[in-house]
Amino acid sequence: MLRENLLYYTKNVDVVTYEKGERLTHNPEGRAIPANVWDYYMNGCSVRIMNPHTYNQKVRDLLSTLQEYFGTMVGVNVYLTPAGSQGFAPHYDDIEAFVMQLEGRKHWKIYAPRNKNEELPRYSSPNIPRDELQAPIKELTLHTLHAGDLLYFPRGFIHEASTDAEAHSLHITVSVYQNTSYVDLLEKLLPNAIKKASENDISFRKGLPLNYLSHVGMIHSNKKSPERTEILNSVKELMHKLVDYASVDIAADQMGRKFMYEALPPNLSVSEKERSSKEDGDRMENGIVKNIASFSPDTMVRFTRYHTQRLVAEESGVRIYYCTENANVYHGEEEQFLDLDKSSVDTITALQSIYPQYISIEELPGKDQIKKIQIISDLWERGLIVTNEPLEIEDE
Repeated sequence: MLRENLLYYTKNVDVVTYEKGERLTHNPEGRAIPANVWDYYMNGCSVRIMNPHTYNQKVRDLLSTLQEYFGTMVGVNVYLTPAGSQGFAPHYDDIEAFVMQLEGRKHWKIYAPRNKNEELPRYSSPNIPRDELQAPIKELTLHTLHAGDLLYFPRGFIHEASTDAEAHSLHITVSVYQNTSYVDLLEKLLPNAIKKASENDISFRKGLPLNYLSHVGMIHSNKKSPERTEILNSVKELMHKLVDYASVDIAADQMGRKFMYEALPPNLSVSEKERSSKEDGDRMENGIVKNIASFSPDTMVRFTRYHTQRLVAEESGVRIYYCTENANVYHGEEEQFLDLDKSSVDTITALQSIYPQYISIEELPGKDQIKKIQIISDLWERGLIVTNEPLEIEDE
């Protein structure tokens, strides 16, 4: 990866140490030249490579598969640690972690969360001093005698890892389920619920009592007055009524839209490529467009993957957001979407519900075959559709 690609310190590569309770990052500026990185490594630095799937197809294939399985964004880092050292301080992360040992061995210490507030945290912790830790709940060593050994620990479990004097360590950490909790769903749900409630219920639009600031706020938090009681009771009543305007479906679609922006494009099999716009369809040869894709009512189609698209109702209309044209780099492209008319919603819904089975265009909802062929063509051009066999073609 270092030799064949342009990787830069801080952006792609970190060189770090953890000694005497202090974690230090030694990144210089500029490109991570191999000889320079190995010099840090020989002097006891651990090397972390972020987003290695950008430079390694096997890692890229792994992430694509796991992303479809979990239905969330999947991340990955690679860690190389010299013998007799430790690169990172004890800490916990905001993700579910899967550690795959590739070379050497590493000694891990796993600690339970320190308190209830740190269970299933939303954010990763800073470095944690050892004197704040209880005894580890688990200690183990992964080594080359068990190639492919896997260690899992949930979000919020404190961990640290070090090598012994006889062996280095190389491992990959795969992370899933970042920002995929009920509180994240509620963050999407509540603003829309408040908007709908204010439009439909006048009680949400009523003015606050005169001089309300004299009764609520930090300096009034211990005050007992009729005015304060009235405000608190009114807020509780409105919160109770807000439930009637809360749409879990709208909030889920907004999370799905975010997922489409973050997701890797799907990894297609050789056969799927031959039945998609990746390799089938229009080509230019000697100034002539050939192999023009031709759909017919009996063409059998399905979505490329279940999690490559999300249908979302926006204020401006209906859109399908998709990840098939995303870059391998996180947020490397603009958000990808296709505006649809409402008559196409049933077509998208049918394709989603029947996946992974194929369905003929003729069998899709709607009587206008030309319109259905057009929407399927639009989806196919964006890599969202595969056919059950290569398309019939016509030359022009």
